[in-house]
Amino acid sequence: MASAVDTFMGGVIAKNPEQKEFHQAVQEVAESLMPVLDKHPEYRKAKILERIVEPERVVMFRVPWVDDQGEVQVNRGFRVEFSSAIGPYKGGLRFHPSVNLGIIKFLGFEQIFKNSLTTLPIGAGKGGCDFDPKGKSDNEVMHFCQAFMSELFRHIGADTDVPAGDIGVGGREIGFMFGQYKKLTNRFEGVLTGKGLNWGGSLIRPEATGYGQVYFAEEMLKTRSESFKGKACVVSGSGNVAQYAAQKVLTLGGKVLTFSDSSGFIVDEEGIDAKKLAFVMDLKNVRRGRIKEYADEYPKAAYHTAEPGSKCNPLWQVKCDVALPSATQNEINAEDANNLVKNGCYCVSEGANMPSTPDAVNVFLESKVLYGLGKAANAGGVAVSGLEMSQNSMRYGWSREEVDQKLQGIMKSIHKACVDTAEAYGTPGNYVNGANIAGFLKIADSMLDQGVV
Repeated sequence: MASAVDTFMGGVIAKNPEQKEFHQAVQEVAESLMPVLDKHPEYRKAKILERIVEPERVVMFRVPWVDDQGEVQVNRGFRVEFSSAIGPYKGGLRFHPSVNLGIIKFLGFEQIFKNSLTTLPIGAGKGGCDFDPKGKSDNEVMHFCQAFMSELFRHIGADTDVPAGDIGVGGREIGFMFGQYKKLTNRFEGVLTGKGLNWGGSLIRPEATGYGQVYFAEEMLKTRSESFKGKACVVSGSGNVAQYAAQKVLTLGGKVLTFSDSSGFIVDEEGIDAKKLAFVMDLKNVRRGRIKEYADEYPKAAYHTAEPGSKCNPLWQVKCDVALPSATQNEINAEDANNLVKNGCYCVSEGANMPSTPDAVNVFLESKVLYGLGKAANAGGVAVSGLEMSQNSMRYGWSREEVDQKLQGIMKSIHKACVDTAEAYGTPGNYVNGANIAGFLKIADSMLDQGVV
């Protein structure tokens, strides 16, 4: 006889065929929520879960633009507005060749629970395009961003939907899109977050996801009376999240051993200190180079080329205490998870969205690893985006210390909510159940209050 989860997932898969990442995200949440639905029949009666998995709105559009050679290019853009139960839609834009509707829906669905956990009044959305900024000139990126915003602007607004950045969308892209939005609407408002400091941005916003990821790991370590001091840390990725996670680890006395990109990864057994990290930031943020150049600059570091299609990623075989996956979805499979555990890793805090496959998550849970899933551990980014929205509404800016203090407070409260909720529902120490249930309860109660809409 099919379980309640299987029956529910059968309906989701039938309605959303070929969207494997979306199925994966929904399955994880559904498995956590069955005890909640048993305890609260009112949620079942109101079909809360069935309603949550259906986005309130899906927008898909073409993005035609002209490259430096005068050739017309055509990309496909998306914005999925998932849930406005607790506030305006909020979530990033991803520019990457892998972007499709299923990827955007998985990210938007995760965002519902993540945003709920922050305690801020923000709903959930996600968007993006199959455009690849890599290798493009600033002029081409500008033309693309202007074309993208020429359609997106109709669907967003400071009190409607407030996008931010994600993979492939940094300060440059946000700037070009904001300029086009302002031109089209004749309004200067907090419609995007991750803006430049001179025109409405918030201090700590670039650092927020990486800092928050490490603050969450620090809270997990405290449950075992430990800290980052002297801990060996493996970091994947080399973008915004990875860079600032590494920076915060160094501040807290830890040792960072690795960075990666789509071409491969480096291992520096001596540790990546502040000077080496500054080199990585310049390499990636200014020169937009490849991580291989780190090994050219620091020959004692080893560089390993990526092997697409291999059974495991050798990055996760590097001996460490703490793993900070900060690259992309499903970058850690079961074999990688077993390698981490075998080599002494006992704390995993996810900076990327859903970087561990379901089998990898099971390995972490069965091995009693401190496992902070993305929707809890990487919520710092959207939390400071929410704080940026508050500052825009007030026409006021907080100091760096104030924002960082608020971020730490939010990450502590997310950690506490996960721990308390997991215990209340009979799975103490299980951050997966804790995060999913705590995020769901706030949304579910808000939806009950607002009727069937």
